[in-house]
Order: sequence, then C-alpha cells, then structure tokens
Amino acid sequence: MVVRVVRLGSARIQGEGIRIGTVRRPPRGVPKTEFSSQNWYDVWFPNLAPSVETMKLGQQAENAAEWAKFTKKYKTEMSAPEASHLLELLAKLSHSSDFSIGCYCEVEARCHRSILRALLAERGAAVE
Repeated sequence: MVVRVVRLGSARIQGEGIRIGTVRRPPRGVPKTEFSSQNWYDVWFPNLAPSVETMKLGQQAENAAEWAKFTKKYKTEMSAPEASHLLELLAKLSHSSDFSIGCYCEVEARCHRSILRALLAERGAAVE
C-alpha cells in the first residue's frame, strides 16, 4: 500500500487507487462529471491546498529565497490542527490503501505537492 504524488490530468498508473485533488480550484472548462474520466481527480480535497495568498507566492517565486518563503508559509498552514490531522490520517491510510494526491503544476519540485510529499513522509506515510 502506498500514496503516490502525481500531476493531475496525467495518465493513471495501474493500482494508483483513488486520486485526490489537493488543489484550490477545480480544472477550468471541464464538466464536474468528467473530472475522474479525464484523470483530474476522483475527490476534490482543497483542505490541503495552499491558501490563495500562499498559492500566489509559490506561483510568483522566481528564486530560491522566494520559494523558501512560500515553503515556510505553506508548512505553517499545514501545521494548523485541521490540516495536521488530515495529513496524519492520509499517512496512516497509506499503510492500508493505495491512493494518490496531486496538483496541476508541471514541475513537482516547484509545486506544493513536493512539500506534501515531505510532510506525509515525516508522518510515516508509505510514499512512492
């Protein structure tokens, strides 16, 4: 059992399990009924997405210092009790279920999903 970190909209791999969209907004121009069939996500879970303000910091980051500022702010958001409990739940579930979490960003290293990967691993998740 494992949690995979994926780019939403990419082809699914065999055994990926349920795909969870940890994004602030649904994909534009896609009917809600087609989110899953078009490989976006099966469940929308914006609770683990950066706030709009923080998301803008990440999107506008042009250097390592700006990315570090985004990372710090996002980690602070994820340390709030509700988000922390959700991360703990996903970490525990990764030992008994296959599922994936993701975002739209092309490059994982410049996406909040890279930070989610680390936060889940810190909590003992089985991360691929």
